[in-house]
Amino acid sequence: MFDLENLEEKISEIYNIHYLDVYRFLICFSGNQDEAEDMTQEVFIRVLKNLSNFNGHSTIKTWIFSIAKHVAIDHYRKKRFSSIFKEGYFKNMVSKEKGPTELVELSEMQKSVHEGISKLKPNYRAVVLLRGINEFSIKETAEILNCSESKVKVDYHRALIDLKRKLHIYVKEAIGNAN
Repeated sequence: MFDLENLEEKISEIYNIHYLDVYRFLICFSGNQDEAEDMTQEVFIRVLKNLSNFNGHSTIKTWIFSIAKHVAIDHYRKKRFSSIFKEGYFKNMVSKEKGPTELVELSEMQKSVHEGISKLKPNYRAVVLLRGINEFSIKETAEILNCSESKVKVDYHRALIDLKRKLHIYVKEAIGNAN
């Protein structure tokens, strides 16, 4: 698929383009910066090892995120997290346009969303992170999760209902505030 003469350049380009998105996905999934860094490294090691197997049926981005999902699930299974997202992505988000009271309210909302997402089943969590946070299309999410578009729609719908129940708020507003 890739020209051997330009392979090193292509690998570097793929890494530079996709590193930050993969890292963000994994930090949302794990809630731990060190673990996300380790998993991101593992993703790109697997990408490097399997680049010759990339078939082009999906975009390189969805292929990489599919690998990231597998790395995250493997990590989750190995560690059997007791608590996810203790310190993480949402707590560090600060808006410079809001006043102190609004920042406290936003921080509390982010913490609630953060905790609610962490309590979802792993497959629901992955769908919410991909669709709601990373804004992948239904088709891209289906490719990453290796399932049908219908399953993505159903799981996303059920995850939002479950998240709404856990948060006792209107979920679309919460997801919007979490971005």
